[in-house]
Amino acid sequence: MSSNLLTDGEMARMRKYKRRQIRRSWQLYAMLMLPVVYLLIFNYYPMLGVQIAFKEFSTKLGIWGSKWIGFSNFKRFISSYQFWPIVRNTLTLSLYSVIAMVPLPVILALSLNAVRGKKFKKTVQLLTYMPNFISTVVMVGLLKQILNPRMGLLAYVGSLLGFDMPDLFGSSAIFPHLYVWSTVWQRTGWSSIIYLSALSAVDPELHEAAMVDGASRFQRIIHIDLPVVLPTAIIMLILNMGQIMSIGFEKVLLMQTDLNLSASEIVSTYVYKVGLTGKPDYSYSTAVNLFNSMINLILISVTNLFSKKTGGTGLF
Repeated sequence: MSSNLLTDGEMARMRKYKRRQIRRSWQLYAMLMLPVVYLLIFNYYPMLGVQIAFKEFSTKLGIWGSKWIGFSNFKRFISSYQFWPIVRNTLTLSLYSVIAMVPLPVILALSLNAVRGKKFKKTVQLLTYMPNFISTVVMVGLLKQILNPRMGLLAYVGSLLGFDMPDLFGSSAIFPHLYVWSTVWQRTGWSSIIYLSALSAVDPELHEAAMVDGASRFQRIIHIDLPVVLPTAIIMLILNMGQIMSIGFEKVLLMQTDLNLSASEIVSTYVYKVGLTGKPDYSYSTAVNLFNSMINLILISVTNLFSKKTGGTGLF
């Protein structure tokens, strides 16, 4: 036996030591079992249902008894005339949201961190955090009330100025801007919290030394604060890229109308309509959703690899 391998006696002593450690800290292991069991039951066990995507699912035969058809559902989706419009709309809304949502919370956090007046800073934080607590249903309801071309606030202002307000919710060209910037208004303040917490780790002596050297406030933000925030911003970008094809369907579905359908039909709303409305097609909707998840996995892996190669920061 080579010297770098453990002997039988050493292995036995190690096992005995581990058992003793488990008995000593059994309460911690018991607490750990609760979330583990939860994940197994509600996260991993339902994954068995993914096989529906490869079957011609029948409610009478069940998951295990249904006929296996391989990749037929995936081929059906890719060859569908709706494939490219749906993927294009999903990518457009997602990339637009990422481009708008990643830099703005960073800018807000850097600005708030540089503010000296505590009362002003707290007031701005309160005003920017509050929209996050408005539910999606209420948010869309507010937008419809404000932008209603007949009875909305903007229609009233337009009537005072002597022009008619167009139906913004019925415009396919306006829909992406309406969706993204209402989300930016709602989420930017809340998203800036994580960057403010990162800025709290900046050593005040760095700012004092920079002031002695004659650096302006803007120069100190660029050369001291921004490098501290960038690793966190990169991690958030990687996480956002992993969800780029899984943009939430709730807000899109609520904002969707027959007039803007060409720009608002995305993968998640398509899966909902195919799988749960009309005559449900469970196998096909599962295949579309699984295809969507695989694209997300590829995107987050590529983004993480690129980030580690270029900046040395990655999620895994």
